[in-house]
Amino acid sequence: MEKKELVCIVCPMGCRLTVTKENDNYVVTGNQCPRGKDYGIKELTNPTRVLTTTVKIKNGLLNRIPVKTKEPIPKDKIFECMDVINRIEIEAPVKVGDIVVENVLETGVDVVASRSMSKIG
Repeated sequence: MEKKELVCIVCPMGCRLTVTKENDNYVVTGNQCPRGKDYGIKELTNPTRVLTTTVKIKNGLLNRIPVKTKEPIPKDKIFECMDVINRIEIEAPVKVGDIVVENVLETGVDVVASRSMSKIG
């Protein structure tokens, strides 16, 4: 029997969850809504996160622009994804939602700009 305690991050309630695995069944306790149960099981079977960071930008008002993954990516790929993102430099102008990296690490998830930035000069 495997047992793990964690705090649910799906909503502001921050429920303290206990997830127990017996054979191939997962039992979640401490959740105050059904989303907590789904989160607890997913966190043990396939944890994912939305990655937010910045990318270098040429000819923009600032020298970095905020970006994020459009959807959550596997938690174990975050550092590898950062290696890819840190090597990128894009050119202004950029609009919010523009794709900065398509299908990062073959996850099927794009990295997109999370703000617009016009070109200077």
